Amino acid sequence: MADPKGFLTTPRVTPKRRPIDVRILDWKEVYEPQDMSELKKQAGRCMDCGIPFCHQGCPLGNLIPEWNDLIWRGETQEAIDRLHATNNFPEFTGRLCPAPCETACVIGINADAVTIKQVELRTIEEAFSNGTVVPLPPDRLTGKTIAVIGSGPAGLAVAQQLTRAGHTVAVYERGEKPGGLLRYGIPEFKMEKSILDRRILQMEAEGTRFRSGVDVGVEITGTQLRSKYNAVVLAVGATNWRDIQVPGRELQGVYQAMEYLPWGNKQGLNELKEAPPIDAKGKHVIILGGGDTGADCLGTAIRQGAASVTQLEIMPRPGDERTSGQPWPTYPMIYRVSSAHEEAGERMFAVSTEEFLGDGNGKLRAIKLVETQFKDGKFEKVPGSEQELKADLVFLAMGFVGPEKSVLLQQLGVTFDERGNIIRDDKYETAVEGVYVAGDAGRGQSLIVWAIAEGRSAAAAVDESLMGRTQLPAPIEPTARPMMV
Repeated sequence: MADPKGFLTTPRVTPKRRPIDVRILDWKEVYEPQDMSELKKQAGRCMDCGIPFCHQGCPLGNLIPEWNDLIWRGETQEAIDRLHATNNFPEFTGRLCPAPCETACVIGINADAVTIKQVELRTIEEAFSNGTVVPLPPDRLTGKTIAVIGSGPAGLAVAQQLTRAGHTVAVYERGEKPGGLLRYGIPEFKMEKSILDRRILQMEAEGTRFRSGVDVGVEITGTQLRSKYNAVVLAVGATNWRDIQVPGRELQGVYQAMEYLPWGNKQGLNELKEAPPIDAKGKHVIILGGGDTGADCLGTAIRQGAASVTQLEIMPRPGDERTSGQPWPTYPMIYRVSSAHEEAGERMFAVSTEEFLGDGNGKLRAIKLVETQFKDGKFEKVPGSEQELKADLVFLAMGFVGPEKSVLLQQLGVTFDERGNIIRDDKYETAVEGVYVAGDAGRGQSLIVWAIAEGRSAAAAVDESLMGRTQLPAPIEPTARPMMV
C-alpha cells in the first residue's frame, strides 16, 4: 500500500490548465506541468484495495495499485515497467482516455477518486525525459510477415506487439503520416503530434515498417496482400460517419467533423501556406453532437477565431451526480466540462435540427431548431419551440457507424454484422482465413483504451496462429463490451 492514510488526509488535486486567454492563442496542450511531489501525494491516495475495481474499469487491466505505490515511493523505473507491461502507449491514454478506471475507483464510492490518469501520464513522461523508453527489438526473427492496415491506436498496438515477437510487420496508412485519427482527428491542444512521432520512431527502431500514403485496395489489392503476407490485420477504424438527413443538408457550409479537424491540425502544426479550406475565422459556428468530437471542433473553431460557437445535443443535460441507473463502478453519464467548453461557446441540450437554411445562393445562413423531450423510448418535438440560429458553418459530430465499406474490404470478402462491423471469431479472425480485425472496425466506435486492448489481444491471436503458441498477453476477448454506455 502507498500512504496508509493518504485517502483520508490528501484531497484530490489535478493539474491546472493554462489561463484561457493565453492558451486560445496557440495550439499547445492546455495543461501545466504538475510538480512531482504533488503527484506522489496523489498516488499515495490509492488504498491498494483487496479487490481493485479499477482493474475492471480498465480494458487493458492496468496494474494501477502497483504503479501508484511505486510512484509514491519514488521508484519511477519500476513504475514505468509495470505500466508498460499492460499498455503500449500510456502517453496516449493518459491524455485521451476518459478514465473509466477512475469512475471504478473504490474511493469514488463516497469521495473523490484517485487521479489515476494523471499518475499514468506523468509516469510515462518522466520515463521519456529520463531516456528510459528505448526500442525493444526482437532477439531473432520468425520469418513470418504481417500486414497491418491502419495506423490508429489498434493498428499501432498490433504492430508493436507482433514486431517484438519477431515477426516482420508492415503498417499501411492512407494518410500522409502514420497515426490515423491520433494524428488527423485529435487536435494539437489535446495531444501534440510530437508525442505521437516519438513513439513512431521507437517502433521503427524496433523494426516496424510504415507505408504511409498508400491507398490499400487500389495501389495494392487484397489479393496481393494475402499472397505477400502470412497474415493481414484490419485496423481501419470506424470512420463511416453518421450523417443527418434534413432539408438543406447540401448547402455550402455544412461539413462532417472529420472533414474539418484534419485542417485544424495542419494549421496548428504550421503545415499550411495559406488559410485552411474550412476556416471558422470570423464565422458563426454550430456543432451538432455533444461528445468529445464536438468538443474538438469547438476548441479548434475558438483557436481559429470564430465569431461564435454553439454546441447542440439532442439529449437532455446530464446531471452532476450518478443516477441510480448507473451505480458505481459503471461509467456514469454526468455533466462534464472539457477544456474547450471552458474557453468559449454555448451548449444547448434537448434540441433537434429541423432544417438548414440557405441564403438563396447555395450557402448556409442559419439552422432551424426545435426543442425535444424523450418519451416512451423516442424523441418528441415540443410544439411551438421552433427557433433559428445564425450559422455560417455547421459541423456534424454525431459519431460513426462502422468501417467504411472500402474496395479493400470487398476484395478480401469479409462479412459484416447488423451494426456494420466486421464479423470475427473469438480469435479475432474474420470469415476469411488469415485475415484478422481489431479495434473499432470489429467492435464499433469505442475508446482509445479499448482499441489498444484489442490490438494487443489480436496480436496474441495472430502470433499463436502463425507459431502454434504465444507468450503475448491477451487482455480481452473480442465479444467483450465496454462498461461505458
